[in-house]
Amino acid sequence: MNFEENLKKNNLNLPSATDPVGSYVATKEIGKFLYISGQISNDANGNLIKGKLGKDFNTDQGYQAAIRCALNIVSQAKKHLNGDLSKIKSCIKLTGFVNSTDNFNEQPKVINGASDTIVKIFGEKGMHTRAAVSANSLPLGVAVEVDAIFELN
Repeated sequence: MNFEENLKKNNLNLPSATDPVGSYVATKEIGKFLYISGQISNDANGNLIKGKLGKDFNTDQGYQAAIRCALNIVSQAKKHLNGDLSKIKSCIKLTGFVNSTDNFNEQPKVINGASDTIVKIFGEKGMHTRAAVSANSLPLGVAVEVDAIFELN
């Protein structure tokens, strides 16, 4: 399966991978595992998608923000792998954090945006385990953050 073709077929454009703004690395390869640090929600122009689900955004808008997180994850993986996504054997796990109000309970539906995107790109190899967690706030006030673990060939 050609992951690049899946990106084109699904009209998905990877943003440029950005460098971390804190005391951490964006990616870390250990053995056959590639860990991707949490990627925050930003739009196609790089502007942060900031706000709370259940107050500033509805579930569908959160889903879209999670798609952006997934695209950032794949962009970081591609950068780490010198442009060769075929080195990815499978996606093992996504952990999604949703900046949400106390009564908002659709975190899984929001993080489906990231999950669905990873599967669109990697097909069966994109099927993964997952957690979808509510947070009172996220870095820089963003709506969604998602990190990932991939298995490499």
